[in-house]
Amino acid sequence: MIGFLTGKLISSKPTQIILDVNGVGYLVNISISTFEKISDKDVVSLFIHTSVKEDSITLFGFFTQSEKEMFELLISISGIGPKVSLGILSGISVDDLKDAIANGNVSRLIAIPGIGRKTAERVVLELRNKVDAIKADGSIKITSAKDEAISALATLGYQRQLAEKVVRDLLSENANYSLEELIRKALAGLNK
Repeated sequence: MIGFLTGKLISSKPTQIILDVNGVGYLVNISISTFEKISDKDVVSLFIHTSVKEDSITLFGFFTQSEKEMFELLISISGIGPKVSLGILSGISVDDLKDAIANGNVSRLIAIPGIGRKTAERVVLELRNKVDAIKADGSIKITSAKDEAISALATLGYQRQLAEKVVRDLLSENANYSLEELIRKALAGLNK
């Protein structure tokens, strides 16, 4: 399953983007609030929810972990699918949604376009005791190229200490290597 993607923004609409991750274009469905946060960026990092069905694999991307967690809570409710969940998250911030659910404020949920009274009541009833688990600050932790290169090398089967040494040596030669250059040069050094 795909849990996180970082890549170059190729195409964007308010509800869908194409993200180029190392030459592979991923079609990712997003909320309008995520679109507003990424629309001025060239390189985007998103938390991903992967939906697998008989006939499709669909990716849903979120700027914050808390937005992804709220999406997953919403789709856990019978009768509320991914489109409705994205609609809810497009119409209200995660913190406001948490407050509305915790306080039983059905009228605030009905104000979201496409959400009727029955859906709003179901959301409040089923999520009232679950929304406190969502962290207030779900911002993305930015990792350095050094950390990502070491992680990539370890994933490829190299010992972590050896990967750390090779990457550290490369960065002492040139601190401005991109992630791709760092991994390529580290692999070349490890495979001598």
